[in-house]
Amino acid sequence: MGLAAQMGTRTIGSRVFDFEREVAVMAVVNRTPDSFHDKGATFSLDRAVEAALQAADAGADWVDVGGVPFGRGPAVSVAEELERVVPVVEAIKAASDVVISVDTFSAEVARRSIAAGASVINDTSGLWDDRMLGVIADSDATLVLTHSVGPPRVEKPRAHFDDVVEEVVAFLRDRVSRALDRGVPLERLIVDPGHDLDKNTLHSLELTRRLGEIVAIGLPTLVAVSNKDFIGESIDRPQGERVEGSLAAMVVCIMNGARIVRMHDVPATVAAVRMTEAILGLREPAYLLHNTHPTHNV
Repeated sequence: MGLAAQMGTRTIGSRVFDFEREVAVMAVVNRTPDSFHDKGATFSLDRAVEAALQAADAGADWVDVGGVPFGRGPAVSVAEELERVVPVVEAIKAASDVVISVDTFSAEVARRSIAAGASVINDTSGLWDDRMLGVIADSDATLVLTHSVGPPRVEKPRAHFDDVVEEVVAFLRDRVSRALDRGVPLERLIVDPGHDLDKNTLHSLELTRRLGEIVAIGLPTLVAVSNKDFIGESIDRPQGERVEGSLAAMVVCIMNGARIVRMHDVPATVAAVRMTEAILGLREPAYLLHNTHPTHNV
């Protein structure tokens, strides 16, 4: 798989993305009572929909709706996850053309979410549900393949990798091959190295430094670094005080080739992304006035 797969233009939902020239901002909407970041602030249906539409108005290209946190915690049935997620997807779809992504490891939740209007399934489990690829292959949805280890929502052993980047690349290449074998087109796949997912802070920092090796897989690379523990441990900041660290990690990832960023603080993220695009020459400045008056050339 070469870089040509990443460099093409993609239609996702009703929007077109040219990942040679832009970075997509994915906002986070957690319809859960125990989200690690917002602690249930968007658990109610009205608040979840409002947050999604506010994110779109603030410049987010995508909204990622989740009904089950990644980390360990009380079991959530498929029925309960559907009740949390599907009404939010339907309401967003009715009100906006923003790309709707659903964060789930359940094939049934994915199937119902796609039927409700989701264009992306963000499977942070690394294809734990064997039925997931069949659901994606039978739809027009895009699939995010993420590196994580072992079953979701349970306590994991201490993180250990001989070379975290090499092992993540091998894992993601394997998942891409599985998806292709099951009939999911290459142009509907995205990869995510899974910062902090079954990894410690040193692992996540290494992934950030060497993200180019993930990008070299040849598919658009999504990074989800916002407010994670590797940020807090790196700069000694608790939840709620990690915006600057999150933005710094995000910018480094973009400089190393990330083209989709999953973030909580949308206005700050959009500004940082647009500035990074301008520095990289991906985007023209919004306007040019400084030192452009004719008298400045005398």
